[in-house]
Amino acid sequence: MVGLGTCSLAEAALIILLLPRSLEECGHISLSAPIVRLGDPITASCVISQNCSHLGPEPQILWKLEAELQPGGRQQHLPNGTQLSTITLPHLNYSQALLSCCLRWGNSLQILDQAKLQAGYPPATPHNVSCLMNLTTNSLICQWEPGPDTHLPTNFTLKSFKSRGNCQTQEDSIPDCVPEDGQSHCSIPRKHLQLYQNLGIWVEAKNALGTSVSQKLCLVPMDVVKLEPPTLWALEPSPEVPPLQPGCLRLRWETWKPSLHIEQKCELRHQPQLGEASWDLVGALPSRTLRYELCGLLPSTAYTLQMRCTRWRLPGHWSDWSPSLELITTQRAPIVRLDTWWRQRQLGPRTVDVQLFWKPMPLEKDSGQIQGYLVSWRHSDQTGADPPLCNTTELNCTFQLPSEARGVVLEAYNTAGTSRPTPVVFLESRGPPLARLHTVARDPHSIWVGWEPPSPQPRGYVIEWGLAPPSPSSSQKAWRMEHNGSIAGTLLQENIRPFQLYEITVTPLYQDTKGPSQHIYAYSQEMAPSHGPELHLRHIGKTWAQLEWVPEAPELGKSPLTHYTIFWNNAQDQSFSTVLNASSHSFVLRGLEPASLYHVYLMAASQAWTINSTSLTLMTLALEESELHILLGLLGLLVLFICLCGAAQLCCRPRKNALWPSVPDPAHSSLGSWVPTIMAEDTFQLPSLRDPGMPPITKITVLEEEEKKPGPWESNDSSGTCSLPTLVQAYVLQGDPRVPSTQSQSQSGTSDQVLYVQVLGSPTDPGPGHYLRCDSTQPLLGGLTPSPKSYENLWFQTSPLGTPEPLVPNPEDDCIFGPLLDFPLLQGLQVSGVEGLGGF
Repeated sequence: MVGLGTCSLAEAALIILLLPRSLEECGHISLSAPIVRLGDPITASCVISQNCSHLGPEPQILWKLEAELQPGGRQQHLPNGTQLSTITLPHLNYSQALLSCCLRWGNSLQILDQAKLQAGYPPATPHNVSCLMNLTTNSLICQWEPGPDTHLPTNFTLKSFKSRGNCQTQEDSIPDCVPEDGQSHCSIPRKHLQLYQNLGIWVEAKNALGTSVSQKLCLVPMDVVKLEPPTLWALEPSPEVPPLQPGCLRLRWETWKPSLHIEQKCELRHQPQLGEASWDLVGALPSRTLRYELCGLLPSTAYTLQMRCTRWRLPGHWSDWSPSLELITTQRAPIVRLDTWWRQRQLGPRTVDVQLFWKPMPLEKDSGQIQGYLVSWRHSDQTGADPPLCNTTELNCTFQLPSEARGVVLEAYNTAGTSRPTPVVFLESRGPPLARLHTVARDPHSIWVGWEPPSPQPRGYVIEWGLAPPSPSSSQKAWRMEHNGSIAGTLLQENIRPFQLYEITVTPLYQDTKGPSQHIYAYSQEMAPSHGPELHLRHIGKTWAQLEWVPEAPELGKSPLTHYTIFWNNAQDQSFSTVLNASSHSFVLRGLEPASLYHVYLMAASQAWTINSTSLTLMTLALEESELHILLGLLGLLVLFICLCGAAQLCCRPRKNALWPSVPDPAHSSLGSWVPTIMAEDTFQLPSLRDPGMPPITKITVLEEEEKKPGPWESNDSSGTCSLPTLVQAYVLQGDPRVPSTQSQSQSGTSDQVLYVQVLGSPTDPGPGHYLRCDSTQPLLGGLTPSPKSYENLWFQTSPLGTPEPLVPNPEDDCIFGPLLDFPLLQGLQVSGVEGLGGF
């Protein structure tokens, strides 16, 4: 428990000055349990003694867990005059927390008492208990895994006892072994042990919430002994020991001295120091031997070796691996095939300069390390051999020979010996040449070389390649020998760089001669020029601009141009482009806007690359004031012309209005072209009418000045006509369209006729006839019906029953005739078959 405390230093100083000294003994906290399981509830009570009565009859007690106020406190007044407040925390989720009992004092809280709360878990059962007998420390070391954290102080104790059975009965107890804090291992000294007697061992874990015990382990200390690793040494060569074979190592070791009386077996592992190689294990080495010869390794290779030991024929643990020992295996003479090629140059009448090249080709996986090469006239084992022409570590050698020399001998050597000698015979060029040598660049780092094999078939080929002159490194050529004479090509991938011109030479090799060398030049990959053509502005106008450029001169190793592409952007970031062929050197941009800014780019392209030229920014010319006036005038004339055309079209088009009918214009009708083709007694049919729905002409009335006899086509009823002084021809319509027609045309009288017009004329008068309009108030046209066709000059209305109704004239209407010139169409009216109408 903790005495009087405060929530802050300033409040503490103020409260200590104001409150009496007796307040320090006012409150006291009691807990149901100081330590609980994590997440379990806990109950606490705070009692305020009678000495604190001066604080008031009902002081308010509050609870705080760490810095948070905790609701749910129950406060009551006990009979003995003390105040009691009780609170239950339903879940304690802190492993450690401080609970405070506070009293409200003004605007602050005064801590009366505090209690420390702890929560955690019971200890888990220790597991994986194991023990080792260490002869170095002469003690039994046991270790275990404690399990998950309990959040509480937990004590571990290693308990053991001696037993003569299977640890079922306890004879002598052994003092407990308590490890240091935080450790999970403990050692039992040798003085408490019997090395060949059974021990019962277990681990006990204990904390405030409980105790747990591990499974019991029964063992004999010497059965779990762990030896110290041996020490490895390299075995020095001696005259008594034969030399090592290639790929072998000799080594020795010393066991740990305290374990000399223990029979042991050991394991040796080795690993070549070549990248990520794995360990190889060699087992069951008897410790009494103390030396060993390891063979089957890579010759002239560094190896790392380690060893460990354990008890032999008795239980025990393996020792740790010994410190590493590094040794290098013995070498073997090189086992290689040497491919050779040469170049000869005559220096004088009796001296030849020879440049010899070779490549070692291993014949086995472990062919031995090569330390150098020897070139001599004859093999070094032959007696009286001359000094070597070359002793070098390079793959080429230059020397001079007499003109009569026809070959040399090449050997590879190391400390273990020399390889088989390779004779080099300088062949003469007497064989057939190759045909159709060609190349293809597969990618930037390879070139395919092809040819047609000659006849007879060669035994092989020598291919040489290098940068073509005048490259400074053209003398350093790569070469390769192909031993298959039937092939027709090979892929060159060594020392090939992009965008370079190479000279390639292929020489066929025959049994005792060689063929002439064939040369070809090829690029590994064509590259783009260093810069593109420069774009220039030649002329510019208000809506156009002429551009020109000078194409780059062709360069060796650079592919030719295939096309140009011109891009231009305006101020609104609108892009345009066009593609031109490679022969174009200029272009005119059209459709530009006056006084506008444009950015122009030129891109040159080939099959392998594209490159941009310099950009060009241009401004088109602005329109002049006079041009603006002309442009506006032309625009006004265009608008006026469109308006006139629209007005003319409206005036000339026949007017069709849905509000009143359109009256046909006889002057523009086709009455003058009507010619009857069928003459009947009551019907006069015009020859030009093909519409079956056209109403027929009922009759023609002819009147003369002297006598008024009805004509052959005139009906007896002539009351519908006016007395006329001259011959009148009346064109009478058939029926009234407003009255349903139920009678035939022959029965319709003059009451059914409407006088449309009367034509006056005399058969004896050769002059022009005259016509008179009928001054009748009867409407010429009926209701609104569709406009007549060009040959009808009629107007019909449709009755509700759908049948045409004839127009009925008013007999009281007067006929007043006007001049004939008002109807020029009627002047040309011709009616065939009537002789009295010759005046028309």
